[in-house]
Amino acid sequence: MRWTVTQEADIQKAEHLQKAIGVSLPIAELLIKRGVETFEKAKTFFRPSLDDLHDPFLMKGMEKATSHILETLESNKPVMVFGDYDVDGTTSVALMTTYLKKLGFDVVSYIPDRYDEGYGISYQGIDYAKAQGIDLIIALDCGIKAIDKIDYAKSIGVNFIICDHHRPGASIPDAIAVLDPKQTDCHYPFDELCGCGVGFKLVQALQAKLDRPQQQIYTYLDLVATAIGSDIVPITGENRVLAHFGLKLINSRRRPAFKAILENTKKRELTITDVVFMIGPRINAAGRMKHGLLATELLCETNYEKVKVLAKDIELYNSSRKETDKSITKEALDMIKEQKEEGRSTTVVYQPHWHKGVIGIVASRLTETYYRPTLVFTKSGEKLAASARSVKGFDVYDALESSSEFIEQFGGHKYAAGLTLEEKHFENFKRKFEDVVKSTIDPELLIPEILYDSEITFKDITPKLIRILKQFAPFGPRNMTPTFVSRNVSTTGFVKTLGEDGLHLKTNLTQSETVFTAIGFGLGDKKNLMKKDEKFDIVYTIEENEWDGNITLQLNLKDIKKPS
Repeated sequence: MRWTVTQEADIQKAEHLQKAIGVSLPIAELLIKRGVETFEKAKTFFRPSLDDLHDPFLMKGMEKATSHILETLESNKPVMVFGDYDVDGTTSVALMTTYLKKLGFDVVSYIPDRYDEGYGISYQGIDYAKAQGIDLIIALDCGIKAIDKIDYAKSIGVNFIICDHHRPGASIPDAIAVLDPKQTDCHYPFDELCGCGVGFKLVQALQAKLDRPQQQIYTYLDLVATAIGSDIVPITGENRVLAHFGLKLINSRRRPAFKAILENTKKRELTITDVVFMIGPRINAAGRMKHGLLATELLCETNYEKVKVLAKDIELYNSSRKETDKSITKEALDMIKEQKEEGRSTTVVYQPHWHKGVIGIVASRLTETYYRPTLVFTKSGEKLAASARSVKGFDVYDALESSSEFIEQFGGHKYAAGLTLEEKHFENFKRKFEDVVKSTIDPELLIPEILYDSEITFKDITPKLIRILKQFAPFGPRNMTPTFVSRNVSTTGFVKTLGEDGLHLKTNLTQSETVFTAIGFGLGDKKNLMKKDEKFDIVYTIEENEWDGNITLQLNLKDIKKPS
């Protein structure tokens, strides 16, 4: 692994900030690297405020969207709320459905079937709306590239308002309004909202137009925070504020769905990471294994007895999802070994029987193993469907765009995307995708990299440092958990491997008579570097480990090396 310092902090700026806010130099350097260079910016960073949320009417299309929705309300017409089947989509639909019902709308919630309809806006959904006498669909977390489908809807008298956050194509759909801060002519100050975040901005605008208190809609921030974490959008700017207050709501267990999902956890304070690994997969499991509408029903339900039944069902789907993705991952890894594809810059695997609901997870696992842009294909009706995942620094969306002559449709982000194509084009696409990646990727990006913020000694790890580091949360893209390097560390003599096949590592480490317990997930094979009295370097994060009601400090090791 490459150990790379994130960037060199401007020492003069760091020293100035150190004096201005009264922190240690390592903390000041961490802040400078996050763009926090002044007292005022530090205040905003450490004390997020809902007053810092941007005016929703700065977003292109917001005036049209709100006017049309309120006209629909006045005419007592029903609406459809349509969203994708992942966490971002189902939380979006739960948020919008709940809010519109409170306004007095008759609302039909619609999540497409992953297998019968596929990703995004579907003809079946449009036809269903028409059959129900609905002439307005509010689409969330999808729609920005659904040109033909929205044209079809318009031709039969069904209009759309789109709330999306994916990158637009060359054309924008002919909808009543398109809310997507990634549109080139949208000048909204923050363009990294998730789909649920864009939906929340629409709710915020409606609330303002109705002259109702904004505080009333802050009850939805737990849904927004769950989507922010699960969709892996940057936790900076507006997302940081939304995630900060949303996490507080999640930890209050006020929403019956979250209370039920978290019933058996002993953790008192969940982090965004906990949300991503404990709540996100369960919400996702419904869409992967059964139907995403179950997740939306769970999130909207207020009767706790009904919630417990729904949560139990979703727990079963999640268990089934785990078994399925484990077996497919093993099958895919065996295929790659048999193919002996050394020298390739991509991983592309296909089996017609693989479960479409888990190919994204499998793609992520293969990327972790082989560390190259990865596509996992399966059969979906008459077509092939794939999930794409990338390595840090490489834009897989651009690579798909350059291979689009063989693709029927695709969409997504820099690091994660989805696509469909005809089976007859599979081999040609596979070759083209490999050629595009090989000719454009920096070979160094195919070597796993650990970014660290700064080099410190164990003596720098004081209670004050820990207290301030905790206030850097919530963590996520562009505000990752601070990561450190310490050199010439040794063990006290206590080193042991844990877990199946000794996969993990637990040890007590010492440097200049200061001792810390450390855990290294997936680092069991590094045990041989940790002989007593031998020195080595470590890269790690600092965390509080909560177990059985007790909280202890530990280092979470990311890698271990002999001193260079």
